Amino acid sequence: MDLNTKAVHAGDRKKAPAQIPITTPIHTAASYRCDSVDELDRIFARQEEGYCYARYDNPTNAALEAQVTALENGHGALACASGMAALEIAMRAALVDRRRSILAADALYGATIGLLMNVLEPSGVSVRFADACSLEAMRAAAAETKPGCILVESISNPLLRVPELDKLAELAREIGAALIVDNTFATPLLERPLELGAAFSVHSLTKYLSGHGDVLGGIVVSGPEHYDSLRALSRAYGPVLGPFESYLAMRGIKTFPLRMERQCANACRVAARLAEHPKVERVYFTGDPAHPDAATIRRMFPAGLYGAMVSFEVRGAGRQEIFDFMNRLKMVVPATSLGDVHSMMLYPVMSSHREMSPKARERVGIRDSLVRLSVGIEAAEDIIGDLEQALA
Repeated sequence: MDLNTKAVHAGDRKKAPAQIPITTPIHTAASYRCDSVDELDRIFARQEEGYCYARYDNPTNAALEAQVTALENGHGALACASGMAALEIAMRAALVDRRRSILAADALYGATIGLLMNVLEPSGVSVRFADACSLEAMRAAAAETKPGCILVESISNPLLRVPELDKLAELAREIGAALIVDNTFATPLLERPLELGAAFSVHSLTKYLSGHGDVLGGIVVSGPEHYDSLRALSRAYGPVLGPFESYLAMRGIKTFPLRMERQCANACRVAARLAEHPKVERVYFTGDPAHPDAATIRRMFPAGLYGAMVSFEVRGAGRQEIFDFMNRLKMVVPATSLGDVHSMMLYPVMSSHREMSPKARERVGIRDSLVRLSVGIEAAEDIIGDLEQALA
C-alpha cells in the first residue's frame, strides 16, 4: 500500500477494544463505516441501532442525551447547539400534528418571547400569553385559542414565579395540547416536568447542568409520544451539539447535584441578608414564605431546595445607579448567563429583556431598579460581603 494511502487510512476504523473507557471519548467523525452496505442501510432506516452521519447521531452526543434522559426520567433526548435551538425544536415537534397555536406564560425569558413573536408567529403560528400561575387565566385562554402546545418555565425568568406544572399538564391533556417546560432554573433536582405530565422538558446546558461557563448548548427531553418527531426534525434541521461540547457538558453534569445543593443553600442565606438591607427595596426568591406561589413551591419542590436565583430591586435606582452598583462588584461577575460555579449578576433591562418595550417590561414587573443574581458555590459570606460593599 502506498504511503499516501497509508496516510489516509492507517489507524482508523478499528474494532472497538474489549476494554471500555471509563469516560466517554470525544467522537469527532462526521461519517461512519459499517461492515456492509446492508448494515448501513438498516441504520439509515432506523431498523438497527448504529451511527451513519453525525447530523443524525454521534456516540458522544448519545451518551450526553442518555445522561440527561436519566436525570429527567424521560424516554429520549436531543442535544442542540443552544438552549434556544432546543426550545424551538421542542415547539416544532409539539405542533407537528396539532393546531399551530401556542399558549405561553406571560413571564418568560426575553429571547423566548422574541422567538415566539419574531420567528414563530410570522411563520403562521398564533401566540397568546396568559398568567401561568393562574389556572383560571390559562383555562380561559386555552378555551379561546385552542392551543397545540402550552409553554411555561418551571421558575420564571427573572421574577421567579412557579406555576403548578401538574395541573397545567392536566389542562394540556384535556385540550389535546403538549406541555413544554423550560426547566433551566429548577433543574431536575427540584422538578422533573415529564414525571408531572409534561411532553417536553428543555434545558440550556450552558447553565446549571454544565455549570462552568464553558459550554454553549441546549437539550430537550421528551416522552415516547414525541421522540420520533423530535429526531426526524433534527435530521432535517441539523441543530445538533458538537461532540466537544457534549463531552464538556457530561463532565459538568457529574457534579451538578452537589453544586446545585450548595448554590441553593447559599441563595437562602443571600436572599435573607438582602431582605434586611436598607438599600434593597424588594427581594424575589422562591424560598420566601411570602412568595405569591409559596403553597405551590412547598408542594412541588423538595424540602429546603428553592433554586439558586435571587432577583432584587435597588431602592430608588435607575439605569445609571444600577450600572454604578454593578461596576463596584469585586467578586460577583457582572455578565450574561447564570448557573455557573461563580456568582453572576445580570441587568434584565440591558440584556435578557432588552428587546421588550419599557411599557411591556413594566407591565410584567421588570423595572429599571431590578437586577438578577445567580448565586454560585463560593462561601456565602463572601458573596454577601461583595454585595454589601457594592450597595454601600
